[in-house]
Amino acid sequence: MLIPKNNRKKIYQHLFQEGVMVAKKDYNAPKHQDVDVPNLQVIKALQSMTSRGYVATKFSWQYYYYYLTNEGIEYLREYLHLPVEIVPRTFIKTTKTAGGPRPGGRPDGERGPRGDGARGPRRDGEDSYRRRDAPGGEKKDQAAGDWRPEFRGGVGRGAPRQAAPQQ
Repeated sequence: MLIPKNNRKKIYQHLFQEGVMVAKKDYNAPKHQDVDVPNLQVIKALQSMTSRGYVATKFSWQYYYYYLTNEGIEYLREYLHLPVEIVPRTFIKTTKTAGGPRPGGRPDGERGPRGDGARGPRRDGEDSYRRRDAPGGEKKDQAAGDWRPEFRGGVGRGAPRQAAPQQ
């Protein structure tokens, strides 16, 4: 597909800055959600880069996910005339900010006990329905009430067995 040079450059610049790119599988979309270029041109430009080994592609839930490979970084550096010091955002290490409380309310590095079964009863009364002892301390060995199962000797769907004719 013929893609204007300025559109191709916009796609490549965005891909190099971020290191990744997402495109919805909508060939008729007038514009890509991140770049001011038709969505079809974005998909086809990145499909071309995938076939050359510069981008890895994943497809899930009607979205294309494109990841820049090491060869792709070198190619885009050459294409966009960028120095070696400039790298995509996915290669930049982020530093954790040490400080305030975490959203869970616990200080950093502190965890609750593991699920080894040594914890107390749960709030929702989980242990109460698993107890075999009745609340009064007496055990129940049979079903409640006067229900007594009985076997009537039926075969198949409950019909009595008929004698086979003898020869």
